[in-house]
Amino acid sequence: MFKHALLESVKAWMADPVHQALPLHARLQRGLRQLILDGQLAAGRPLPASRALAQSLAVSRDTVETAYSQLHAEGFITRHVGSGSWVSQQARSLPVRPAVPPAATAPQLSRRGQAMLAAGGVSDFPAPHAFVPGVPETRNFPLPAWERLQRQVLKEYGHRALQHSPAQGMLPLRQAIADYVNLERGARATPEQVLVLTSSQQALGLCAQVLLDPGDRVLIEDPVYHGARRAFDAAGLVCQPVPLDADGMQMQHLAAAPSAQAMFLTPSHQYPTGATLSLERRLAAIAWAREHQTWILEDDYDSEFHYAGKPTACVQGLDAHGRTLYIGTFSKSLFPGLRLGYMVLPPALVAPMTVARSLQDGHSAPLAQLTLARFIEGGHLGAHIRTMRTVYAHRRDVLARLLRTHLADWLEPQVPAGGMQMACHLRGGLPEAQLVAAAARAGITLAGLSALYSGTPRHQGVLMGFAAHSPMELEAGVRRLAEVLRTLPRPA
Repeated sequence: MFKHALLESVKAWMADPVHQALPLHARLQRGLRQLILDGQLAAGRPLPASRALAQSLAVSRDTVETAYSQLHAEGFITRHVGSGSWVSQQARSLPVRPAVPPAATAPQLSRRGQAMLAAGGVSDFPAPHAFVPGVPETRNFPLPAWERLQRQVLKEYGHRALQHSPAQGMLPLRQAIADYVNLERGARATPEQVLVLTSSQQALGLCAQVLLDPGDRVLIEDPVYHGARRAFDAAGLVCQPVPLDADGMQMQHLAAAPSAQAMFLTPSHQYPTGATLSLERRLAAIAWAREHQTWILEDDYDSEFHYAGKPTACVQGLDAHGRTLYIGTFSKSLFPGLRLGYMVLPPALVAPMTVARSLQDGHSAPLAQLTLARFIEGGHLGAHIRTMRTVYAHRRDVLARLLRTHLADWLEPQVPAGGMQMACHLRGGLPEAQLVAAAARAGITLAGLSALYSGTPRHQGVLMGFAAHSPMELEAGVRRLAEVLRTLPRPA
């Protein structure tokens, strides 16, 4: 029979709430297996008869028999009719688990893995904390319309909506996206040029891996969207920063820049400054790409939300030479949980990009694609964007007023013409890192501007999201931040 201590170990394992979802025989089987793995039941040791163990544990004999049968099938014990059960001799070769887990050691990563870990990931926020940038308001989303369209899709497509999608995406959605960007963004797209993806981040990763080799150079805005920089770094690319001014990337610097194989732009609403690339500079970028036979990666991440006049036409629509890859997402205009983005590709890149995408995650869910296609075709996307454009413009103005009223000693808002976040420059000599850390302790998320620069930061400051918060929530957040800042020591 078991020693008392071993019997109590099995009882404790079976009674642990963590294992309550398992059937009783599985809990017993795993408890015994754990004793063998820990070396407490050595090879060749006899196990109690099933009837005796059942009595000791107050379970049925069938429960013990089922547990023993599973252990026998897995090779942990041997059984002979009329002779009983023993711990298998194979247990001698099992590594004994130490009572105290060894200290964690750094895993051996590839150079690419090390670079990705060092750079850090791109954070998503399950719930919108105060001032998280780039997060849309989801409480205004027309759920009844979405649910109705999804039911229509299920009724028409049935089980086909639950199967795999083509790697390039469902044709109805590719058609709807092409029509939408042609009408609203001045693009020149056909459904055959559209590749449906999960996100703009996936698009950036594909561009970095399919178009460029490690060591190739890509021109980036300075400051730049951190997700793009990390995608390029992870692919082993060399990022060459180009400074900005009020009209976007300063194209006159391209002549002095080393040769590059690509250029990354956020022309409609530069991240994080909010600048709009002028038409003259858009044409200069296109001419540069044609002359050097390089690619323009145009990220149009939240161009729908422009609060003064109509948005400027995208670079892709101006490029007659087919050197521009246009990247868009519905995570900003609709809701992050949709996980649908896209690229409009030059025709020659459709096949290689689609193959590369198939090697990543294969496809996007057909049900969501088909529902979104009808959402766009029915005019719901346009209507929702018009509604949210008004909502976000009001929230932008509310945040700017609150900052000037309560935080004028510390922050100077740079009110953007569009987008979902506002850059704020520091005043009074307060260190950026100190401000971000103090806000985090109060549950407020502020993104520092310095980390978005490649070299010496031109401005110290923070990026404050306003889209996901009502005016009352914005006011509560600003007042809480003001209380935090008042507790900080004044710079000398």
